[in-house]
Amino acid sequence: MKRSDRLARLVRAAANNGIVIPAFNVFYLPLIKPICEALIAHNTLGMVEVSRIELRKFEVPSISAAAEEYRKHANLRITALHLDHIPVIDEDGLEVDWHPLIEEGIRSGYDSVMIDASRLPFEDNVAVTAEVVRMAHAEGVLVEAELGSVLGHEAGPLPPYEELFESKAGFTDPEQAREFVRRTNVDWLSVSVGSVHGAIAGATKNQAKVEARLDIERIRQLRDATGVPLVLHGGSGIRLEYVREAIANGIAKINIATDIRQPYDRIIAEGGTVQEGQKVVFDTVSDIIVNRYSIKGSVSRLERLVVYE
Repeated sequence: MKRSDRLARLVRAAANNGIVIPAFNVFYLPLIKPICEALIAHNTLGMVEVSRIELRKFEVPSISAAAEEYRKHANLRITALHLDHIPVIDEDGLEVDWHPLIEEGIRSGYDSVMIDASRLPFEDNVAVTAEVVRMAHAEGVLVEAELGSVLGHEAGPLPPYEELFESKAGFTDPEQAREFVRRTNVDWLSVSVGSVHGAIAGATKNQAKVEARLDIERIRQLRDATGVPLVLHGGSGIRLEYVREAIANGIAKINIATDIRQPYDRIIAEGGTVQEGQKVVFDTVSDIIVNRYSIKGSVSRLERLVVYE
């Protein structure tokens, strides 16, 4: 079985059986080692992921450099490498030359790539996503896209969270999602259902995230409409009861960034060593696996589910 086929089946099995695959954003190359080590230690399927934000606003030198570091620590049965958020229009409202970034991810051996054309009109999002699917699938690489608006990375403060949630502003529309998946053949869909990204600018990047909640009924509708595994961005800071119900209703992958970046930043800011920072990341990832999501040993469980599909 090709590696991309195996990963696609594992993610689908996760979506269908209430098991989540955590995906950890890497803001600094030294974070890759403890993330991989924790996933391997707990036999838990998970992803290491790098986005354009980490290239521009943090300390990841390049897409290929992250892939090279990942290969030093990966276990290809347990870990996967994902190119997260390559936007067409970025968080600052600027156009992005996305094509070479996606190409670099494919060329560097990423298992999956994400094109984010969610800031474009629907038809343009469909067109760009379909183009990336053609590029990536030809090389055995899976594709994630986004429909709706997961806020938080933009400059300036968010609207009051309760106002945002009650208005459903930017939430993914199930009928649009059905059409989007049908026309693009995308593998996974990132949806907006109440989560927000962690702040990345200035002093706000060290502030605690808003305690978000999720529209579980909207998740069910999106699962039924699309038939593909759903992805939740902004996975840090969501109330746990909502997270668990979301996983039970089709969320197969959750992106986690702030939960591991802030403890590492704190250690370094206090004069700690990189090794001490790596230790706190290992412990944090382990806690997320064992206590938050209860997915220790998920690789073996998902492999068994795939066999009996």
